[in-house]
Amino acid sequence: MATATVVAQPLPALAEGWTAEKDFQAIGQLSAATQRTIEPVGPHFLAHARRARHKRTFSEDDRIQAQEAVKNVEAEDPMDLARDAKDWKNQDHYQVLGLSKYRWKATEDQIKRAHRKKVLKHHPDKKAAAGIQDDDNFFKCLQKANEVLMDPIKRRQFDSVDEKAEVDPPTKKQVAKGNYYKLWSNVFKAEGRFSKEQPVPTFGGEKATQEEVETFYNFWYSFDSWRTFEYLDEDVPDDNENRDQKRHVERKNANARKKKKVEDNARLRKLLDDASAGDERIKRFRQEANAAKNKKKADKEAAEKKAIEDTKAKKDAEEQAVRDAEAAAKADRDSAKKNKEAAKNAVKKNKRILKGSVKDANYFASGEPSATDVDLVLGDVDLVQGKIDADEMAALAGKLNGLTVAGEIKAVWSAEVKRLVDAGKLKEGEAKTLV
Repeated sequence: MATATVVAQPLPALAEGWTAEKDFQAIGQLSAATQRTIEPVGPHFLAHARRARHKRTFSEDDRIQAQEAVKNVEAEDPMDLARDAKDWKNQDHYQVLGLSKYRWKATEDQIKRAHRKKVLKHHPDKKAAAGIQDDDNFFKCLQKANEVLMDPIKRRQFDSVDEKAEVDPPTKKQVAKGNYYKLWSNVFKAEGRFSKEQPVPTFGGEKATQEEVETFYNFWYSFDSWRTFEYLDEDVPDDNENRDQKRHVERKNANARKKKKVEDNARLRKLLDDASAGDERIKRFRQEANAAKNKKKADKEAAEKKAIEDTKAKKDAEEQAVRDAEAAAKADRDSAKKNKEAAKNAVKKNKRILKGSVKDANYFASGEPSATDVDLVLGDVDLVQGKIDADEMAALAGKLNGLTVAGEIKAVWSAEVKRLVDAGKLKEGEAKTLV
């Protein structure tokens, strides 16, 4: 046994006459005090807090923690313990290692630790040392499970046919209780592990937009799965002597994989059909689309109807304008005709007044006028009438109308003849009987 030797090492002596009050020199200053909040952390503190909260002693807490740890350990299936090692392909590798609740989500580190625990418990040497007479079938199953799950290719093949990782679609009874979207989300989350394209669109909830819902269904209806079903292949003979049998088994396996692939695609499509059939979001989107379509149709029909009405109104207005124009033109023609007739009648009347005035003036004769006198006077009246227009004639008739004295009548005629001569319409000496 080793022994320890204690060697005394005295401190160096201070210089003679040294005193702290006189000889001590500070080489720095302490920083100002800072108040900090310290938060205790770590497993030991958590254990202390747990004991303090539940008022446990160290031994009580250790016992309870051990019991909780036992509860979290997955129980081993007696069928797995009794399984023949040659039947390893039919075993649940995750269950054998105690990873049933993780399955395809289990990490490589979890698989390693689970395998190590199982090996420590079921190693043949350990059982033999404990006096347990047991074959090593389960140990071989453990090794095979570890071999499959630690090999990415083999694990992928096993995950491809791991039915225990699937989530069954919700029943009508489950749907009736509510949580429709959550139930179907779990189904497609499990199916999404087979997708070549990641990440996989989620099923979403009640408030998902139409774009999100359409993206989900479009993705899943064109789902590209890596699932191969190779794990279920019949073992191919390794000997080279029976090549025909080997090719036969390979063809048989290929056909079986193809058939299972078709069946799986049909299964997935049925899941989608069932999910979409009860998806109230799709019904709502269709109703909104139909409402928008009907509104668009109604708006289009209303626009077409309005266009027809506007065209008809425009045509009616144009036709009415034509009729109004024709009526106005006819009214103008009638008015012009009436005015023309009135003017014509006025001219006739005025001519009668003019001729009547000279008649009333006895044709300007002192006695009984001769036929020659009458013809000369009337001839001059016609001459004057031919030189004046209707307005001038009306003015002249207005002056003569009502006159009965021959001198007054002749004075009016004389003034008119003079006006016409001055205007150059009559020559000097013409219409002399009226002057």
